[in-house]
Amino acid sequence: MDITPRSLTQRVIDLDLVSPMEVEKLWGELRTENASLEDVKGLLLRKGLLTNFQLERLLTGERLGYYYGPYKVLYMIGAGTFARVFRAVHRDTGRVVAVKVLRSRHRGDVSQIEQFLREGRMGLQLRHPNIVSIYEIQNDPRAPYLVMEFVEGETLREILKIRKQFGALEGLQIVQDMCQGLDFAYQQGISHRDLKLSNVLVHPSGRCKLVDFGLAALADTSSDKAIADCPSARAIDYAALERGTGVRKGDPRSDIFFTGIMMHHILSGRPPLTETRERSQRLNVSRFTEIPHLGELVKDLPEAVYTICSKAIEFDPEKRYQTPAQMLTDIQQALRRMENPNEPTRKDNRHEVILADEEEAKEGQGKTVMVVESKQELQDLLREKLKKRGYRVLIFSDPERAIDKFSPDETTVADCLVVCAADLGNRALEAFNKFVSDEHTKEIPAIMLVDPKQTHIIRGANTSAKHVLIPMPLKVRELRQALAKLTDKKLSA
Repeated sequence: MDITPRSLTQRVIDLDLVSPMEVEKLWGELRTENASLEDVKGLLLRKGLLTNFQLERLLTGERLGYYYGPYKVLYMIGAGTFARVFRAVHRDTGRVVAVKVLRSRHRGDVSQIEQFLREGRMGLQLRHPNIVSIYEIQNDPRAPYLVMEFVEGETLREILKIRKQFGALEGLQIVQDMCQGLDFAYQQGISHRDLKLSNVLVHPSGRCKLVDFGLAALADTSSDKAIADCPSARAIDYAALERGTGVRKGDPRSDIFFTGIMMHHILSGRPPLTETRERSQRLNVSRFTEIPHLGELVKDLPEAVYTICSKAIEFDPEKRYQTPAQMLTDIQQALRRMENPNEPTRKDNRHEVILADEEEAKEGQGKTVMVVESKQELQDLLREKLKKRGYRVLIFSDPERAIDKFSPDETTVADCLVVCAADLGNRALEAFNKFVSDEHTKEIPAIMLVDPKQTHIIRGANTSAKHVLIPMPLKVRELRQALAKLTDKKLSA
């Protein structure tokens, strides 16, 4: 049946994509019942009531796939062997997430469903600034899905297609982010098993996050036939490397090898492993032993960069870095030298470096800060910067829930409250004012981060010597100075 302008708008109502009131308002703006289908489509898109992805599905008669639970799909952001990933928004809260949905061809296979859900369960354990968070696992019988953090930006593969290659400093910073995520996972007993450029997301700020932990780890590599049925090319690569070097499946040094492969690629602009779709060729061990030295392809990089890359991709696992933390230490030392070329080497100033690290950790030692912020990126930044200074950090996205943690009958849960008003707006203001006026919390220091444009919040805030405002955009040093002053025992005495 042909779609008419009226049938299209009725369909968006039936599928709960647009409310009846919004549709009536749209027809009012058209001012005629004789509007063309193109006019209606154009207005739906211009007003942001539909996305192109939704509209295309509507026009082809699709009636499923617009919602997964309470999450309305906006558009597809990626597709892999097992699943598709969509940008979606919660119908009630407006929270933007990524929803990863198992492909329909796998939904009849119990083992494939369990494999997909296990990825989610592994991801729930990983909360780190350099790992994409998984929030929910839903074993929906129609379509199992995971609810994940949505990261603005592109994959490292997409960026490399445009950039071709990275310079030493930027490339090393990317690998540093990857190693930090891997190190955290390693400490939880989890390996990645699918490290490749498309599994590294790069935020516009430059921060990198690893995605898809553990999916390839479930591949059966017990025999040649099992390897032939591996779910992804990288799973075959891991199996070939481990069989060739005689290590067990899941050895953390395998992740280190493929981190080195990505480092080599982004710095040289060329894939170091022979590119082939043929599975038997991917199992050829010579692919891993014939990688050209990075120095043959790129001249004038710092010597430390060549050394780190070569050690990461050593074929002999005993000569490789043994843990992500070892590789991370060398990367951070190399970055310090590159950013401060006149500074003495680590060997020469080891005592000073140790003292500096101890001083950083002492700054917040024994103190707890509760941060109330709705955006994941700022949560991660504050957690990272404050923990580095020795603070214990509690994170909440709901201001009312955070304030409730300060019960009159309980021990004080934090030495200072930090509320971010940029996105929380009036909710942040109400929480801040309640905190500074309630009898059991008014003696506890509090900071509200506020955009200078939020004049009504600035005027309405009940400030004092212990309860202060700090303007956004945030300068971490300014926040640290305020925390040090406010949590000083002399001040609170």
